[in-house]
Amino acid sequence: MQLVSKTNTMKAYWWKVLAIVLLAYTLIAGLLLDVPRLAILNETIRALYFHVTMWFGMIIMLVVAVYYSIKYLRKGDLRDDDLAIEFTSAGILFGVLGIATGMLWAKYTWGEYWSGDPKQNGSAIALLMYFAYLILRNSLTDVHQRARIGAVYNIFAFAAYIPLIFVLPRLTDSLHPGNGGNPGFNAYDLDSKLRMVFYPAIIGWTLLGAWIATVRVRYRRIERKLEDKLINQV
Repeated sequence: MQLVSKTNTMKAYWWKVLAIVLLAYTLIAGLLLDVPRLAILNETIRALYFHVTMWFGMIIMLVVAVYYSIKYLRKGDLRDDDLAIEFTSAGILFGVLGIATGMLWAKYTWGEYWSGDPKQNGSAIALLMYFAYLILRNSLTDVHQRARIGAVYNIFAFAAYIPLIFVLPRLTDSLHPGNGGNPGFNAYDLDSKLRMVFYPAIIGWTLLGAWIATVRVRYRRIERKLEDKLINQV
């Protein structure tokens, strides 16, 4: 019986182990493996493993959050709202980390942490929209009203996020790779060595975000059960 229990536990937590392994690999390989030697970029190209992959993780988290927001609007199940808010929060965390690592990269490649580049400005506006989402939710006391309004806002915020990040920067002059006529990394230097770390990093950050979100969901549901018990006692 104990052997079966341990086997079931491993099956349930395999993806968490995978997240740890992939992120450890990303950190070690990302800092130690050889990278292409390009003018200006030099060693800063290693930011690709962290800055870019964190943003990929953020996008995935926000897509999952929108899915559960739509699901809540269809069924009215607060469990879907729990998943929507926590996956959004995980996405916001990665967004903040992505901007921080991007600013560090910009300092060494563009000469300053913040240059008002369209990509930077769009990213900042997108994050501010999601900060407003958190403030809006916290300002509402009724649970179902908070869930409904939050779900609608979350959907529209993501709809605005896409053009801010992927469309508008491409329509204007931008220093950022992949925008404003500048080729993206994958167009000329995402060689096999970079891919060996880049793709595992995306999976690792995504799994970490899912891990954070699911832990927060469990905490949120326990908290709600305790509140319901207190209300019933009164």
